[in-house]
Amino acid sequence: MAYAFTRLSARGRDYGAAYRALQDTGVEPAGFWGVFHGLFGVASNELIVVSYGDVDNVHDAIAGMDEVVAANTLLLEPTVRPTEYAPRTREGLYVFRFFEVDHKDVDEIAALSFEAWKTFENVDQYQAEPQGLFRQQDTTAPTGRMLLCTWYDGLNSWQASRTPPATAIENFRQRHTLTKGTVAYATRLLT
Repeated sequence: MAYAFTRLSARGRDYGAAYRALQDTGVEPAGFWGVFHGLFGVASNELIVVSYGDVDNVHDAIAGMDEVVAANTLLLEPTVRPTEYAPRTREGLYVFRFFEVDHKDVDEIAALSFEAWKTFENVDQYQAEPQGLFRQQDTTAPTGRMLLCTWYDGLNSWQASRTPPATAIENFRQRHTLTKGTVAYATRLLT
């Protein structure tokens, strides 16, 4: 399975024209996993486009649109999630968190995340569900990035999830020791 994460800047002050153009033209033969607009950390004229399938030409398709002035794309492969191609459909908050990692640690980071999610997701205090944990496709350099996308029903759940169950905390702590830094973007799915 292949995925592409593209962050685009649209002409003008907002993303509207670029979003309409994406809807009209698509990124075939790839499909949209989701198109997201920013709440925090993303400019008002930016969109995050996550596509899946045959993503080799996604960057050129998006960057070549008249409504787009800049685009950056990272090609990705899923680790423990997602396990099937399916577009995101649920309203709510989607947080994209990039991890700076050594590629040699990716499998351990994925395993720690998988274990942590067993208790992180199943609590009464908040609603959260990791949607995907991706590794960078190009691993020729010793270091690179991983991408975690987590759905929350809203900002209150995101805030409450900062104190997950103790078993999740321990796995997240171990994962943290394997990362060199993170940056997160809060978004909403456009439907």
